[in-house]
Amino acid sequence: MKKEIFELKDVWKIYKMKGVETKALRGINLTIKKGEYDAIIGPSGSGKSTLMHVLGCLDTPSKGKVLIEGEDISFMEDDQLALVRRDKIGFIFQAYNLVQGLDAIENVALPMRLAGHDREESESRAVSLLKKVGLEKRMHHKPNEMSGGEQQRVAIARSLVNDPDVILADEPTGNLDTKTGREIMELLESFRKKMGKTMIIVTHDKKLAKRAPRQIRMLDGRMAGS
Repeated sequence: MKKEIFELKDVWKIYKMKGVETKALRGINLTIKKGEYDAIIGPSGSGKSTLMHVLGCLDTPSKGKVLIEGEDISFMEDDQLALVRRDKIGFIFQAYNLVQGLDAIENVALPMRLAGHDREESESRAVSLLKKVGLEKRMHHKPNEMSGGEQQRVAIARSLVNDPDVILADEPTGNLDTKTGREIMELLESFRKKMGKTMIIVTHDKKLAKRAPRQIRMLDGRMAGS
């Protein structure tokens, strides 16, 4: 029986601005088990991005509990959340979020360097991962010297460098053409299967969402079914 990696219990997220409350999440109850491949889908303003931020420890709930492998992160301070993100979650973003002044090896190695590993160990693992994503000839290129698809491959390698339990991908094909987007998803799915990762993609693209065995549909801050 697979163990739960995420448990959300009656999670609310309420933003207050100039005396006006916006309920971005309204009583979310959700369990995600290790090794699952899920898609969070919904229109703009549905709460899917807020849910991603909560799952990714980028934000904490206003009410309710968020447990990651049984540990309640709901009231953690920013520095504690940063450690959870570093050790447990690999992020892939629509805009790649690579450091422009660093080459591919340095970008991939960066999370390991921030975790305290030495340069030789970090860059050795970066080289290994870049080879696995098919960029052995582009390792010393900087982001502005790469195509969008190549940059996203670097981002995939970077997301895996600290061997996280979870890959969280926010619109991972949003800036790519159809063919390149398909190749990126096939690559991600291959890594998920080989490495046994939990993978959660956040998207408004119904075709992309259907690649995942489970779709978590958001509407007006609530789960509309899964």
